[in-house]
Amino acid sequence: MEQTFREKWRHIIFGTDTPAGRLFDQLLILLILASVCSVMLDSVPRIHNRYAVELYIAEWFFTIAFTIEYFFRIYISETPLRYARSFYGIVDIISILPTYLSLLFPGVNYLLIIRLLRALRIFRVLKLMEYIGEARILMEALHNARRKIMVFLYAVTVLTMVFGSLMYMVEGEANGFTSIPKSVYWAIVTITTVGYGDISPQTPLGQALASFVMLTGYAIIAIPTGIVTAELAMISKKENVTSAIIECPNCHKDYHAADAKFCDNCGTPLT
Repeated sequence: MEQTFREKWRHIIFGTDTPAGRLFDQLLILLILASVCSVMLDSVPRIHNRYAVELYIAEWFFTIAFTIEYFFRIYISETPLRYARSFYGIVDIISILPTYLSLLFPGVNYLLIIRLLRALRIFRVLKLMEYIGEARILMEALHNARRKIMVFLYAVTVLTMVFGSLMYMVEGEANGFTSIPKSVYWAIVTITTVGYGDISPQTPLGQALASFVMLTGYAIIAIPTGIVTAELAMISKKENVTSAIIECPNCHKDYHAADAKFCDNCGTPLT
């Protein structure tokens, strides 16, 4: 009886191909959004002063609800430790720990720490990714493109260090470029087209170099977008042709090849 109960709830909570599973996901999404809105409203002084008690009760209600959900997921999971160490397991524990940790810092001197812990509750919004099918495709595309993106970031890092060093030599401390790290900061702000304006070149040579850095920024800013877009197109094309909604009973991965006999993630036989 216990095994049947766990299997039933495992399919409802970890699966999304049943009416009960979809209803559970929808209710959980509403609960997550309500809890995030509660935390955001609690940061507004006027609302906090007027509804402090109500918001405090609401926060504990959401925390207890998510705590029950977290431990229930561990209970029904076939591999509890694997779930606890997964991305969503870590997000789940981060979303509930701040409320309990805030009980350990009741002193006035720790008000700043409590404020930071309360802000960490916003991580609950990351739980939404688990219930959005497109998020899985995006995460897979980012994972597949990770090496290309790392090479791109390495190249940009080298460029910013070169541009920052050149600007430090051209402008110098008199024009606000007091060190190479600060000049590299200027190069990052410029090459990303943010342009805070807190530091700017004053000499003609420095302004010419800055113009070249700006043009370089426009030239490279679209590269990571193109890398991820190409991976998304490949994944979407592959899934439209060969994939089907076949849930793995062990790791609960939803999509596999239509003729797959084993899970391509953990090797468990598919039914």
